[in-house]
Amino acid sequence: MANLNNIIIQIIGGAGASLIIFFSTLIISLPLGLLITFPRMSKFKPLSAFFVFIISLLRGTPLMLQLIVWYYGPYYLFGWTLGLSWRVPAIIIGFSINYAAYFAEIFRSGIQSIPIGQYEAASVLGYNKSQTFCKIIFPQMVKRVIPPVTNEIITLVKDTSLAFVITYSEMFTVAKQIAAAKTTIIPLFVAGLFYYVFNYIVAFVMDKVEKSFNYYR
Repeated sequence: MANLNNIIIQIIGGAGASLIIFFSTLIISLPLGLLITFPRMSKFKPLSAFFVFIISLLRGTPLMLQLIVWYYGPYYLFGWTLGLSWRVPAIIIGFSINYAAYFAEIFRSGIQSIPIGQYEAASVLGYNKSQTFCKIIFPQMVKRVIPPVTNEIITLVKDTSLAFVITYSEMFTVAKQIAAAKTTIIPLFVAGLFYYVFNYIVAFVMDKVEKSFNYYR
């Protein structure tokens, strides 16, 4: 029992590193994804095509590869030696930009699913474009995109383990190190339980958020 308690304490330490990645990514990628949505939907074709290509590149290549590029890229491209202090910023930038690309497409689909009549009604009421989006389109869009956004957030919880590729000791890496040192698989199951519990909390919270938007039915 004491051995198990020691394993849990060590994994909790790694969980803190995973939570840093998770919350930092979420705080940056959600608003960034919304910002990317607008040029992605732009009627100016060169601008729209550029963002279509960037989103395609980010969604079409492995996140693990992107993390390697963000971490080692400054050295190979510019000769900058940033050292270990660059590791956490590189992880957060890599995760945030990757997930912003996914969120941008989710937000785009949500905005485009709003009937044109909503825009026409807002125009009749004298709303300008900004007022129409903020007061009418955005709340309905949020309601519609919560399920796919929830799926991405749950995926993000599990993807935090990819930070190991640039030797960042998040929860799953710590669990693997303990399992190798003690020649037991128990730490991996403990880590798996932590992921499950955290994802259950995420799903529960997002379900409450979705129900709070039920008046937009």
